[in-house]
Amino acid sequence: MWDYNKKVMDYFLHPVNAGEIENPDGVGEEGSLACGDALKLTFKLGTDGRIADAKFKTFGCASAIASASIMTEMIKGLTLEEAAKITNKDIVDKLGGLPAQKMHCSVMGMEALQAAIANYHKGKGKTVKKVDGKIVCTCFGVTDKEIEKVVIENNLDSVEQVTNFCKAGGGCGSCRGEIQMIIDRIRGKNEAEAPKAHEHKKLTNIQKIQLVQKTISDQVRPLLKAHGGDIDLVDVEGNKVIVAFRGMCSQCPTAEYTMKDVVEARLREFVSEELIVEEQM
Repeated sequence: MWDYNKKVMDYFLHPVNAGEIENPDGVGEEGSLACGDALKLTFKLGTDGRIADAKFKTFGCASAIASASIMTEMIKGLTLEEAAKITNKDIVDKLGGLPAQKMHCSVMGMEALQAAIANYHKGKGKTVKKVDGKIVCTCFGVTDKEIEKVVIENNLDSVEQVTNFCKAGGGCGSCRGEIQMIIDRIRGKNEAEAPKAHEHKKLTNIQKIQLVQKTISDQVRPLLKAHGGDIDLVDVEGNKVIVAFRGMCSQCPTAEYTMKDVVEARLREFVSEELIVEEQM
């Protein structure tokens, strides 16, 4: 049983603003039913341009319901510019705290709000800045930019904390090393203390193949085997590396992400930045 405070329990047992607004000015959806948390936020503006009403629908735990509920109260009466400045920390502070393992619920609320505001601006023909970045956590689809954001805004310094805030690293665990590198970079750790990538130099074709084999053996295969999968090197054609997934990886729906964000990323780091990885057809 999670140690929820009285305020969180009140908003969980007696949520306010639950539901969906008809003909809303903004709609934001975050999370995924497959991951266990999903949130839809809708809002309506008044004639003064401020948020007159906001409602939410969520599939999630007590902290997800409480976070979404109190957030709808927080944004009523605000301009969109003011609402856009609300952080997950503001939501948590308003609730009087959340268990460390449930902080991601407040982040989901903040991101749903930002998505709803972006949806409003898009409908008005305004340019909306897109959150980009490469996917680091393939299990939950979390990008490096999203990880950087929660680390900076919440002053995080461990992989476990990042997992609590955005779920990254909470699945297969193969991304935990990369998450730690992001934390170290943001925290300004000495470059000498961080893991060093292989220094690239001009390779003969035989040297390239040998280094590809070694990288797959040392950097990739252990990660996949830890979760019932495996990988074989099929061929190397110039800068194209052809691989075949085995075991659980051969039928995994995230195999494409694994190929790009794990296999290709490691080979580019330790062998050559020009390498492209393809799966055997």
